[in-house]
Amino acid sequence: MKKKWWQKAVVYQVYPRSFQDSDGDGIGDLGGVLQRLPYIKKLGVDVIWLNPIYKSPDKDNGYDISDYRAIQTKFGNMKVFDQLLAETHRLGMKIVMDLVVNHTSDQHEWFKQSRSSKDNPYRDFYIWRDGKNNLVPNNWGSYFGGSTWQFDEATKQYYLHLFAKGQPDLNWENPAVREQVWELMRFWLNKGVDGFRMDVINFLSKPAGLPDAPNPEHAEFANVEPMVADGPKLNDYLREMNKKVLSHYDVMSVGEMPSAKPKDALEYTGLDAHELNMVFQFDHVTLALNKDPRLGKWNDQPVKLVDLKQALSKWQTALDGKGWNSLYWNNHDRARAVSRFGNDSPQYRVLSAKMLATTLHMMQGTPYIYQGEELGMTNAHFTALSEYQDIESIEAYHQLVEREKLVDHKTMMRYLATESRDNARTPMQWDTSTNAGFTSGKPWLQLNKNYCEINAAAELKDQQSVFYYYQKLIKLRHQSDLIVYGNYQELIPEDEEVFAYRREYQGQTLVVISNFTEKIIKRHLEMPTNKKLLISNYADDQADHLRPFEAKVYLY
Repeated sequence: MKKKWWQKAVVYQVYPRSFQDSDGDGIGDLGGVLQRLPYIKKLGVDVIWLNPIYKSPDKDNGYDISDYRAIQTKFGNMKVFDQLLAETHRLGMKIVMDLVVNHTSDQHEWFKQSRSSKDNPYRDFYIWRDGKNNLVPNNWGSYFGGSTWQFDEATKQYYLHLFAKGQPDLNWENPAVREQVWELMRFWLNKGVDGFRMDVINFLSKPAGLPDAPNPEHAEFANVEPMVADGPKLNDYLREMNKKVLSHYDVMSVGEMPSAKPKDALEYTGLDAHELNMVFQFDHVTLALNKDPRLGKWNDQPVKLVDLKQALSKWQTALDGKGWNSLYWNNHDRARAVSRFGNDSPQYRVLSAKMLATTLHMMQGTPYIYQGEELGMTNAHFTALSEYQDIESIEAYHQLVEREKLVDHKTMMRYLATESRDNARTPMQWDTSTNAGFTSGKPWLQLNKNYCEINAAAELKDQQSVFYYYQKLIKLRHQSDLIVYGNYQELIPEDEEVFAYRREYQGQTLVVISNFTEKIIKRHLEMPTNKKLLISNYADDQADHLRPFEAKVYLY
């Protein structure tokens, strides 16, 4: 297997809107990212993944793009982007852009043309259908509530939008659409960007005839994901993308793929697949779905450790030597890791943040760190609907509480406090000054109230902080082929309190042991007496005794 630079890399995800505001308008921007590059460099990562920075009406925080070749004015302009790219490269890091090509904004010129008349050359850039008996074309439910179909008065047809009404889906069956996408990818790659994270890339190929989805619960609209994930022509599209674009550059590509299973990932990212480098899979972050399928992700139940281990181990084992994993706990769409999988109480937050980091960063794959994760930032714990900005959260509240009356207000507020995307989007906590040093203006989303206790300035002064622990983990990966390439074997899989696994490579062995509870427990794993403690989140080693949220890694 030929080794690639991105296999040894660690990625830091920047959500520009919430990272650093440089001009006082309350919204993070590219100037702010530029200002904070030394901080990212100090952490030790190799790659920065930027969430969308393109021109957009912001119906879905930049995932509704109206011009792929222009910068959102709130974030700056192309001159600032070029500066940011040059400075990132000068510091020895790379930049990966977000590629959002399942859909555009309804303000994109293509869609404006498409909706103007049925015989416009751009009509077939999107998916248009007649209604059925004065109803929508099928029973598909949008990710943001309601139908996936929107009636357009001008031509008396419906267009498909898997997400918000302002995000019409592109018609990938049309070769002209694909050619436009290849062109815009080349535009950024020729500028010098180092790859793409591809938004819901496995939704591109829709099933022939767009049939109704199964709806056993008789919900108002059916779950669309089984219908659109990993469609019939997806491999063809990704191979064409690789042949026409990606294979001509030494870049990294990661596809966000809801519902993907290891066998799918091997098709898309196998080392000989000629498609993508890796996928973001969702198995471990969708384990605590509500028992009522109509409520989907909205729940507040903790994840069971045995399920979590099984989900992560399945991917580690299946892709070893054949494909490549992406490793992540959280991102801009997921609740904060320490709140979801650890314990965000003042007593255990630091220990459990370090434990989670150890568990993930010792696995095979490319680790992704979401901004603030390296500080142990927590969920926002908002208590009023007015505090939320996220379109998905607000629409879910209106649909599930008001329209369908499936849950009451109090329950839904608990669900939002656990699962809302805004938990990850509260502004970055830099210091104890007004607005945590994020902005001199009014923040677009209110800050987490704990910023005086949890912030970068305090952690950079404390050698025992979560930040420096992440820094150590990153250094270890850069120095060790065993951590990067070693195979994986889960130990004690049925244990409900401890996650343990072994990695082996070229005669060396690594054993990782993590206590996911706040109890002191005892576990004995057979290891030679000459083993060395490589890293731990406690100052000493009490052998078989594991203290609350203790994590340790042995090398022999």
